Amino acid sequence: MQRRSFLRVAGGGAIASAAAPLAACSSALPDVAIAPWRGPGQEPDLRRWVLAHAILAPHSHNLQSWLVDLSAPGQITLFLDRTRLLPETDPFSRQMMMSQGCFLELLDQAARERGHRADITLFPDGEPAAQAVDDRPTAHVRLQADPAVQREPLFAQILRRHTNREAYEARVPAAEAVQAILRSGAGHAFRAGVTTADEAGTFLQQRQIAKQAWRIELTTPRTVLESFKVLRIGPAEIAQHRDGLTINSPVVRAINALGLFDRSRAPAADDWATTGQIDTFNQAIDSTPAFYWLISEGNSRVTQINAGRAWVRAQLAATAAGLAMQPISQALQEYPEVEAPYRAIHDLLGAPAPAHTVQMWARLGHAPAVQPAPRRGLEAHIRKA
Repeated sequence: MQRRSFLRVAGGGAIASAAAPLAACSSALPDVAIAPWRGPGQEPDLRRWVLAHAILAPHSHNLQSWLVDLSAPGQITLFLDRTRLLPETDPFSRQMMMSQGCFLELLDQAARERGHRADITLFPDGEPAAQAVDDRPTAHVRLQADPAVQREPLFAQILRRHTNREAYEARVPAAEAVQAILRSGAGHAFRAGVTTADEAGTFLQQRQIAKQAWRIELTTPRTVLESFKVLRIGPAEIAQHRDGLTINSPVVRAINALGLFDRSRAPAADDWATTGQIDTFNQAIDSTPAFYWLISEGNSRVTQINAGRAWVRAQLAATAAGLAMQPISQALQEYPEVEAPYRAIHDLLGAPAPAHTVQMWARLGHAPAVQPAPRRGLEAHIRKA
């Protein structure tokens, strides 16, 4: 969901009049929504300190479907919050499992920062089926003091890492920065690469596939409504939920206040709410100087977890190099309407399905700084007895 896409509807007396009092308002997010990005400070409880970093991991639609049980002394049990899934665009919860992996990677880095080893046991009660997830835990984690543990250099980027959906600069990322991003995934059995504008043929095909998949998602009623359900417009909604997809521009807030933005129905393919987003996304794709991709053999739940770990490491490495990244996962999703671009990107990257899976595909480049995504805070993720 692109925050700027609705600005093109500015105009018309009623909208202009309603927007005028808001024009001087800040588009900054409410402090309560971004407070977790300041870190846990001097939090004395080691488990809570590492978890305060883990909840800053990237997550599909910013749903933050991490739920932890701290009832066993010295142990963290991680669950997938099944009230926070995307059944339309992520029907097999592959992206959800990747987000669990992102969480575990940041947890591990935070533990190392405090001289502890995170002993992680994945799926201690069994691995979920390929077609569905269940209530069994994702992982048991024990934090063990270990004087030999090595601190993770990428840890310093956790509070700085943000997904950037803006237009990117035309310059191609430096080769040394690209290599640092690719090296960040060492130790995981994946094939990763970066395609730049210097590789005209394959690069332009990637642009077209991304645009095609985005158009499909925005013109398929049930998939766009899935996004609308977690769309937060204006400071009050953002502060209340501190998750999902946020829009805080004065014009959209005015449209919403006038009741002209109905989130209960999918807009038509030629509606401003659709065409505006398509245009904005296409402009962003056309500004993109490089694409990052991550490919696995097979697609087990463990593979998905490890893909999430590799992905967040790549994004942290990009942050360290002064680069921005944005996942463009629409063509990687497994609902029927998007099958053509799904096959196209897999074939283009030499990863024919089902033997291979493109686990992540993202924009990469230089871009202006952006605000962090809202976070619900640690207490919202702790399972109550």
